[in-house]
Amino acid sequence: MRFLTVKTPNLLGRGDICLYLPRATEGLLDLPIYILLHGVYGSAWSWALQGGVHRSALHFMKEGEIKPAIIAMPSDGLWGDGTAYLPHHGRDFEQWIVKDVPQAIREVIPQAGEASPLFIGGLSMGGYGALMLGAKYPTLFQGISAHSAITRFEEMALFVEEPLSVYQKDQVPPDVIDLLRENRDQLPPLRFDCGRKDPLLTGNRLLREQMSQEQIPYHYEEFEGGHDWAYWQEQVKKTLLFFAKA
Repeated sequence: MRFLTVKTPNLLGRGDICLYLPRATEGLLDLPIYILLHGVYGSAWSWALQGGVHRSALHFMKEGEIKPAIIAMPSDGLWGDGTAYLPHHGRDFEQWIVKDVPQAIREVIPQAGEASPLFIGGLSMGGYGALMLGAKYPTLFQGISAHSAITRFEEMALFVEEPLSVYQKDQVPPDVIDLLRENRDQLPPLRFDCGRKDPLLTGNRLLREQMSQEQIPYHYEEFEGGHDWAYWQEQVKKTLLFFAKA
């Protein structure tokens, strides 16, 4: 595990990135970079300390199911209960993820280079960020995966203390389907899943229907479980395998 603190004008200050770099990768070049976005209330430590994703990745690498990859777990910028990975309040939380995080990794980690393929995934608010940013920058990422995702911006109200109007002063935050529809012909492989006891299940099923109506390729799954780490610890394994296959 490695920990980076990056100062960037996009955040008007500092942001944190937790990194997992497998051992025995010295001399390897252009390893894939899997960016995992956390949900509300969390930070750069969430996917590792609550999700144990590095242990799952190590297991798959030892079994030969996935090749070595760098797992990048950035903070969302740490505004309020959650930034939604959108620009607001004079900070560009979107560019922090799509520009600063890959650049910081390439500057610090020799195994990462300009040819390193990028993938993006996340849970809940981070699932919204992964679907939104993956759809908005379809040529930047080679795979998109989301667990228990917020799919319509209005669903942020289920989790954050701040009124949604504070996110909307300079923009109308998009629903996921808006961006998928806009860039439908350029999208990389995309998957998402949701637990059957999750409060966001209705929104995920609606997104599935909308994508089917628009004839946008996707892979959707439902499993037993709710909106919690017991679910995400298990399902993130599917993200790792999906990215490796892509």
